[in-house]
Order: sequence, then C-alpha cells, then structure tokens
Amino acid sequence: MSKYKYKAIDQNGKLVKGQLHANNILELEARLAAQSQDLIRYEELTAKGSRFGHRKLERNELINFVFQLEQLTKAGVPLLDSIHDLRDTATEGYYRDVLAAIAESINGGKTFSEALSEFDKDFDTVFTSLIKVGEETGELPKILKDMGKTLKWIDELISATKKVLIYPTVVAIVVFCVTAFLMVYLVPQIIPFVEEMGGQIPFHTKALIAVSDFFIGYWWVIISTPIVTFMTIKLLCKRSEKMRFKFDHLKLHFPIIGNILYKIKLARLANYMSLLYSSGITVLRSLDICKPLMDSPILELAVDNVRQHINEGKGISDSFQAVDVFPPLVIRMIRVGESTGNIDESLLNVTYFFNREIEDAVEKIEPAITPILTVIMGGLLGWIMVSVLGPVWETIGSLGS
Repeated sequence: MSKYKYKAIDQNGKLVKGQLHANNILELEARLAAQSQDLIRYEELTAKGSRFGHRKLERNELINFVFQLEQLTKAGVPLLDSIHDLRDTATEGYYRDVLAAIAESINGGKTFSEALSEFDKDFDTVFTSLIKVGEETGELPKILKDMGKTLKWIDELISATKKVLIYPTVVAIVVFCVTAFLMVYLVPQIIPFVEEMGGQIPFHTKALIAVSDFFIGYWWVIISTPIVTFMTIKLLCKRSEKMRFKFDHLKLHFPIIGNILYKIKLARLANYMSLLYSSGITVLRSLDICKPLMDSPILELAVDNVRQHINEGKGISDSFQAVDVFPPLVIRMIRVGESTGNIDESLLNVTYFFNREIEDAVEKIEPAITPILTVIMGGLLGWIMVSVLGPVWETIGSLGS
C-alpha cells in the first residue's frame, strides 16, 4: 500500500488537502468519493511495499477504537457504519487511514477479523483471534468489552515496566554525570594544590588522580562503551539463538528488576489465556497464540513445551509443572481450575496476584534505590575529601613537629 498526498474538492466546492494510504489511484479515488470528495491532483509519497511503513497505532488510539466500537455495536449500529462513523470523526493521520482501509476491506468482501489481520503491527494475533470468535458467535460487543479491559490493563502494565526500567537508568545516569563532573572539573583544580605542598602522596590520592586523568583522556571510551556493548549484545542475540537465551536468562534473573519482569510476562500470559479460553478458544490454540507474545525466548520455549505435553495427553497443570519454569502459584491455580472446570477464572486469579506483587515491587524500587544513590554519592565525596585533605593534614602535622 502506498501513501498519497492529494488535493480534492468536497461537496461544498471547498479545496481539501491531505494524505491517505491506498493500493492504487482507483482506490484513492474511491476512498475520497466515500467522503464526498472529488480528486483533483495526487502525488505518491511512498513506494509500494510494507502496508504499514514505520507507523503504528498508539495505545490510546487502540483503546479508544475498541471502546467506541463496542459502544456503537452494543447500541445496534451495523459494524461497517460504526467504522465509517469512527473514520469520519477521526483527525487526519495514520489512525484515520487504518479505519478507512479496514472499511474498504470489509466493503470488498472481507470479514472484520480478516481486515484487521492486514494490520498485524497494530492488531496482534490475540486481538484478531478474539474478533473472529466474536464474529462467529455473534457476541462482538462482549468480545470488544473484554478486549478493552485487557488493553487498559496492558497499558498499566507497560507503565509499570517503564517505571521499573527508567528509574534505575535515570539514577545511573545521575551518578555518572556527577562523577564525571567531579573527575573532569573539580579534581583537576584541587590536585595541583596538593602536589605543590610536597610530601608523600598516599595511595587513595594517587588513585583519585589516575581516575581523573582517565576521565579527561578517555572520556570518549567511557561514553561509547555502553553504546557499543548494547549494539554488540543486540547483534549477537540476533545471530545466535544460544546468546538470546543467555541474555534472556540474565534479564529474568537480574536483581530486583528481573523478578518483576518475570512476573509481568507471566501475568500477561495468564491474562491472555484466560481471555482466549473464556471466548471458546481451546487451550492448545491459546498457547499457540500466546507464544510469540511472550517476548522472551525462555518463556516461548516453555509455552511450546507445555503445548507438546498437553498434545501428548498430559493434564494442563501437569504439563505446566513438567516444564519447571512456572512458579507453584500458576500450577496450583491451574490445577484448581481443572478440577472445577473454571480455568479462565483461575488464570484471572493468577493475574490478580501477580498484579498485586508487581505493584508492591514497583512501589518499593524508589525507596530502595534512593539510599543506594545516597551511599554512592557520599562515598565519592568522602573519597575526594580524604584524598585532598589527607595530604594537607599530614603536611600541617609535619610542619608542627
């Protein structure tokens, strides 16, 4: 699909300018005609290729789309009319282009789920699979309502994940900047005074001078090392499956942060499986859908192994237990769900417990890191003071004797 810049005239004779995605010029004219506009001039901005380019729906756009569509279909408005209404009220941009393309696909004979599957970067397999179930059962408003709740929950989960990752990163950057300022600006101005006093310079003062000289002489190494390390790890993970697993293992077992990320991924798995299973999708199919959404080679392999065990005839809880990756809480709740026939409710309970633990852990991160920052800054300042004032006191003492 290409992107076109166009000029058109609306039904009132007013000149309209804008941009739209279309497969060809005929589709562009048809889409403008559906908006009561006549094409005058156009210019192709992107060559044919990826239908999506580098754009993707924002989370708030996706949440609003699901909520508004659920309200319209619940009120009895036909699906195609609902999408037309959302398109007409949307502002110019990628979101409106997606709605217009979906409407065109449905007009062309495709189902709603098939139209959504053309935008796989915007609507994942869970979303399209549930929409397909809603179409087949006639319960699309209910499916949309459940998806809306899940999308809001995922939005909160992503915010929690960012907080977990961003705060330690900001703290590390602050510590580095303060250290760089002390070593590059402050220490070089103080050390000459210490050296001019004569006498023997202690080891900790020599170490301070060496660190300061390294910051001044090799600042480019210090700045480039994290970038080069990140790019190297990314390249190795892309080329080596073994490296991907090792790095993923390191992430999931990293102190404090790793445990939170692990619980976030498990909570997402439990929530998705509950949503899929409650909609009538089998456990095996639910595992297939959830596997690529784990964003973790270790958990992807674990989900695949669980699926194989179930396919071989083992019980669901026994299959999860055999993998030896999932915590006792998950296995215990699934076993309860198996015995009562309410696996979806048991999985929702797993999500609830993990959510609570994630929220508690995130709230404790800032109070835990603040004292660490204080100790590090205090240690740096103490080291500088001892390294500078120590020789001064020794020189004064030797003069007094």
